Amino acid sequence: MALILDTRPLYASLDRSDQDHAACRSLIEAAPEPLLVPSTVLAEVDYWISQRLSPGVLVALLADIEAGAYAVVDLVRSDYARVRELCDRYADADIGFVDAAVLAIVERLGESKLATLDRRHFALLRPRHRDAIDLIPA
Repeated sequence: MALILDTRPLYASLDRSDQDHAACRSLIEAAPEPLLVPSTVLAEVDYWISQRLSPGVLVALLADIEAGAYAVVDLVRSDYARVRELCDRYADADIGFVDAAVLAIVERLGESKLATLDRRHFALLRPRHRDAIDLIPA
């Protein structure tokens, strides 16, 4: 088992001014399982860091990845078919590439939970491997 991180919990854990910083930092620091970051999430976090924080924050995150605090998970070829299906099926709900990619990775790895603050989108998505994904923090 692993804990997959969506954009907002990872970003909030890095931004001390974020209202969810303490909860997300605690979640990440207390996680007993490996922390996985989809590569699509990493790109999105980089964007928000560049908009709101200093470049040193990205450098520190990359150092944490290099040290093994997080493992980056890339999409594989079969994930793109699932991403396309999800984007098509949930087009009216504004499910985009990053959210669909996160779910495709959750499914491929058979994970039961996802660290996200995006309950609006992820509560709608129905994974193939279970009835629903447990969204944390609560």
